[in-house]
Amino acid sequence: MMHATGKTSLGRRQFLRALGAGAAVAAASPLALEAKADSETNDEKRKSRYKESDHVRAYYRVNRYPS
Repeated sequence: MMHATGKTSLGRRQFLRALGAGAAVAAASPLALEAKADSETNDEKRKSRYKESDHVRAYYRVNRYPS
């Protein structure tokens, strides 16, 4: 039977929980800042972004997509 010694210690589970929460916060903060900085107008959001370049045509040709 284990007795509490009166010390405040961080157990293994609490340590791993704190480590995981810290990693989640650290990973999410750059994403939040990046989303704020990227502000497109409505016209830019609706414009067509697809461009059929040489490598796209080669992909279609290799995979036998109809022209």
